[in-house]
Amino acid sequence: MTAVDLFDALAALTDEAHAAFVGGFLVFARVGAIFALLPAFGEQVVPGRIRLILAFAMTLVVAPAALPLIEVRPQGLGEVAFYLGAETVVGLALGAGLRLLVMVLQIAGTMAAQSVSLSQFFGGAGVDPQPAMSQVLVMAGLALLVMAGLPERAAQFLIISYQLLPAGQWPDAGVLAEWGTARVAHAFSLAFVLAAPFVIGSAIYNMALGAINRAMPQLMVAFVFSPAVTWGGLVLLMLSAPVMVTVWFGAFQAYLADPVTVRGP
Repeated sequence: MTAVDLFDALAALTDEAHAAFVGGFLVFARVGAIFALLPAFGEQVVPGRIRLILAFAMTLVVAPAALPLIEVRPQGLGEVAFYLGAETVVGLALGAGLRLLVMVLQIAGTMAAQSVSLSQFFGGAGVDPQPAMSQVLVMAGLALLVMAGLPERAAQFLIISYQLLPAGQWPDAGVLAEWGTARVAHAFSLAFVLAAPFVIGSAIYNMALGAINRAMPQLMVAFVFSPAVTWGGLVLLMLSAPVMVTVWFGAFQAYLADPVTVRGP
């Protein structure tokens, strides 16, 4: 091999290394944005350095499968900044969809706690002040996700995202706004479905209470039967929490498989 051939090989290797480095940086932009909002690993109680290390590790896992799907090869600094912005926006949008699903459990727990007069008990503790029912449901949901292999599912989700949303393309603002509105509506409808047993039970209890109060005006029925609704709410939580988390986990799996399509609760 002559010196010219050696220099040509080094030049080609340098170009490939440069393309791989830029592509890896684009992958990290999307992965880092998603990991900032990813359930369990993106919680505020997790230190920022740990989240950064996890994002780097996930980039190393996803990059070999994602780099062949990245067709853009930015050269100048302006192009790199343009594509980094696009990847960050896509990552934040996909991560926001994941975070909305966690908020579903918080909303459902808050609705359930308000229905059974437990919204003020044990609330306010933690990074996100919320009733005890919300804390129980969120922790159960996050534990189920981790036990079901969240890192592997997150890696699959990231690779699928490059097929649905190609790298280097800014999402259309109108389509993104419509998709975000649909995701928010889906989150609230799913939360209401999860909390429906508590809402229905509370409605039946209040109607019965009103009938008893109408029949016996002298009896302070609100004070007499208030322990019953609290006890009934705790029993209902014990019975319905596994079903609630299972239904929510199915919705989470559906989002990981197809984050673009918004399905009904």
